[in-house]
Amino acid sequence: MKTIIKNILITSVAFALFSTAHAKTALDKLQTIDKSSLYVMSKGQPVFNDNANQPLIPASTMKLITAWLALQKWGEHYRFSTNFYLDPATNILWVKGSGDPYLVSEELQEIALVIKRKGLRYIGGIGLDTNYYQQNMVMPGTGTTNNPYDAVPSAVAVNFNSINLKKKNGKVRSAEAQTPLTPISKSMANRFKKGTLRVNTGRDPRTGEKYFAEVLAAMLRQRGVTVGKQIIGGRVPVNKVYYRHQNSRTLGEMVKPMLKYSTNFIANQLVLNLAAETYHRPANPADVKRYMQTQMQQQFGWQGITMNDGAGLSRANRVSAKQLVELLNAFSKYRHLMPEIKPGVYAKSGTLNRVSTLAGYVVKNNEWKPFAVMMNQTVPYGLRTQIAQELRHQVN
Repeated sequence: MKTIIKNILITSVAFALFSTAHAKTALDKLQTIDKSSLYVMSKGQPVFNDNANQPLIPASTMKLITAWLALQKWGEHYRFSTNFYLDPATNILWVKGSGDPYLVSEELQEIALVIKRKGLRYIGGIGLDTNYYQQNMVMPGTGTTNNPYDAVPSAVAVNFNSINLKKKNGKVRSAEAQTPLTPISKSMANRFKKGTLRVNTGRDPRTGEKYFAEVLAAMLRQRGVTVGKQIIGGRVPVNKVYYRHQNSRTLGEMVKPMLKYSTNFIANQLVLNLAAETYHRPANPADVKRYMQTQMQQQFGWQGITMNDGAGLSRANRVSAKQLVELLNAFSKYRHLMPEIKPGVYAKSGTLNRVSTLAGYVVKNNEWKPFAVMMNQTVPYGLRTQIAQELRHQVN
């Protein structure tokens, strides 16, 4: 029996050594994928160039383009602002939405505190002017799930148009101490039986806008302001700004988590704001496409591109690996905003059904070398990261 076991072990070890010696590297596997491309630069020269001019679906690597456009337009230290108005005729507190992507509960707490300090004791309700965005708008590629990544954009929004709930023994409460439970958040509790769940506010942007008003009203009440139940929409009826709120986060501080967590909501808000500011009309998907494609054609001379949204959700989007690397060369001054996904690999990934992409930098000897790998078919999980790690070791 010992001899048999010994022979089995010897055979197993020999087979393992043989398999390892003949196993394909991640870069070898890439060569077998038909719908794939790779482009890598080092010291200003291409060192890997495989189908690099082929337009492919970029998925969330599109967020690199969105980030660059926003940073180039406004600068890393830019802060979004939201104006509040008080109508003396009705005592309605109006909010003029301007698409701030990062109005989280903590920002609304600060807004409520400042308004209270300004001496306001009573308002009849809250008015919402959301005309900065086209009404009832859904961006291309947005899914119909309850997941936060399918949250729709809106001119005013709190917590990325998502709600975090906890349900236990049939009782519902907010899963965030800083976020009050409101009628809309209670209604979302029907989507699950127990536990904790974060959901989006639904396909209708008006629901997210109303939820913003409910949270603001609740926070004002917590500060001792009496707030009527009215929530109305329309255009701000007065000109004098009662309070102008600047977000505590800079654009750079918004872009960094957007790239790390791949927040679709932030990305689409950014491109919608760019379009609204450029074309001086309510932001809409057609203007987003026009803005993004025009800018990339003018700035880089790109051809053969399709850009339907800022998040990379649309399967109609098309960009090449070489174009992404060209962008990364320009993005180098903002590279500190990129997430480090593995030691020495700073990159943004992209994932859709049958789409796996990765674009960023491999760092070796303090040199940042831009790369992009795109695969538009089903591939093993983690292959793109393995490719990046191999590139880091191979590229000089």
